[in-house]
Amino acid sequence: MAAQSTGVAVQPAVRDADRTRAEILAVATHEFADKGYAGARVDEIAAKTRTTKRMIYYYFGGKEKLYIAVLERAYTGIRALEQQVDVDHLDPAEAIAQLAALTFDHHEANPDFIRLVSIENIHRAQHLARSEILPGLAGPALDVLTRILERGRAEGRFRNDVDAIDVHMMISAFCVFRTANRYTFKAIFGRDMLDPARRDQYRRMLGELILEYLTVR
Repeated sequence: MAAQSTGVAVQPAVRDADRTRAEILAVATHEFADKGYAGARVDEIAAKTRTTKRMIYYYFGGKEKLYIAVLERAYTGIRALEQQVDVDHLDPAEAIAQLAALTFDHHEANPDFIRLVSIENIHRAQHLARSEILPGLAGPALDVLTRILERGRAEGRFRNDVDAIDVHMMISAFCVFRTANRYTFKAIFGRDMLDPARRDQYRRMLGELILEYLTVR
């Protein structure tokens, strides 16, 4: 009887802990993205959640570990989306276009992700380098691209001197620049790269740029 009672009680506690961690990470993501690593305060993060600074330290072990957990959550999100592209049943060109469009949509919808990437580059990735799981996240993303490229090459459609990292860099460069440089670009050129009226054009442009570069002449 006692063992059964204990087993039933554990599940709500686990769910509560998961919810608390998720809430802390959601608030911390915005705080770090908005104020940077140095500017964000654990006290403020606690005040905007249903927990305390002490509990944040209990769950994450300190400010830097919380920040690393935020980075891990951000990168895990985009990697999970990339795995959803059905590359094995799509035409290679269509698979590349879908992957580029997915990245375009994700980065536009998650400006905090772009800010976090920019902030961590300011810190020369010193925190990212301490993550135990992030190095393993690169593999699946590159595997998806590698499989697409190999099929395109086997059909004689894609060039041989481009690897998955090259393509990933090209897609990321377009998508990150469009969001990260939105305000400076508008101030200089008077054009908002996130203007909804231009969205379809830019989304299509990205896919065409990547395919133009990959296609064998």
